[in-house]
Amino acid sequence: MKNNNTINTSLYNEHIKLGAKLVDFAGYNMPVNYSRGIKSEYSAVRNDVGVFDVSHMGQIRIIGKDAKYFLDFITANDVIKLKIGDAQYSVMCNKQGGIKDDIIIYMLDDVEFLLIVNASNCEKIYNWILEFKLDDLKIINETSDYSLIAIQGPESRNILKKVLLHDIDLGFYKHKNISFQSDEILLSRTGYTGELGFEVLGNHRTIINLWNLLIENKVNPCGLAVRDILRMEMKYCLYGNDINENTNPIEAGLKWVINMDKDNFIGKKSLQNIINDSSDKKLVCFKMIDRCIPRKDYIIYDKNEKQSGIVTSGTFSIGLNYGIGIGYINCKHSNNKIYIGLRGKKFEGIVIKPPFIESYSLHK
Repeated sequence: MKNNNTINTSLYNEHIKLGAKLVDFAGYNMPVNYSRGIKSEYSAVRNDVGVFDVSHMGQIRIIGKDAKYFLDFITANDVIKLKIGDAQYSVMCNKQGGIKDDIIIYMLDDVEFLLIVNASNCEKIYNWILEFKLDDLKIINETSDYSLIAIQGPESRNILKKVLLHDIDLGFYKHKNISFQSDEILLSRTGYTGELGFEVLGNHRTIINLWNLLIENKVNPCGLAVRDILRMEMKYCLYGNDINENTNPIEAGLKWVINMDKDNFIGKKSLQNIINDSSDKKLVCFKMIDRCIPRKDYIIYDKNEKQSGIVTSGTFSIGLNYGIGIGYINCKHSNNKIYIGLRGKKFEGIVIKPPFIESYSLHK
């Protein structure tokens, strides 16, 4: 049922037609699943192709001759190395090194960049950027102006070639503008599932038309519930669960997106201190040996049944047929065995190296 305090994406009516169950997610009415069910959606993405409405994600455009250098300062990754047509996963840190958001940066041309930020953080990040804004830069929050959908799965390239009438020749984390129904859309090879996938940004009318064309071509609509399972199987962090302003990229396993060789960026000094002093916790993946579905905020215990950490994300993996989780544990945790506390009992699990799944089409 529609919540009057939440925002509808442009695809709201299409979700209703497809029998979606809607929930409030980051202030938006979003489909959690459709009438065919989560198992059907999971199978579609892992084995064929599915489509997600991700229009709730924030879109912030930065324009100006110093935009690249500005972004290099307010984000932790190496923006200077980007070329036109590149996309980059990165993090914005606060001055203490905590993660304000994890984002994707698109370099549209020499003076124009587009940031995709988490829905719950859009206003916060927009205001944060304005605090450091250079005089010659334009900072535009375009979240309400465009719609965004994600086409994910090993057959995503083939179906997009069919419906867009273009060769889909993008490399991983690349993007380009193409023409569709006399309008321009931004096509990027990005996603949140671990499968070959693409995201399409365009005006509302064009994205609605593309969505319906994909549905007519038997692409399975997919919701938030299966998206959560898919991203967890790859150990993709969810902001607000696995990362937040009280966690830093080092302990979250995101050191690979930080360029400590840069002269300066927000949070660098704090992160250097964290690296030098070593963090006392780390984000790990674990699978359950006992029959148990770990959930957010469940306590993690070590082999001596001493509290060692906390679950930040957990679910039942449809593909693996057992419970999986992500959580922070004490760096002094002595072996891979863990226990999850639930209703006064301890359930055994084991820490594993991510991702959880062995076969995926991400780089196909």
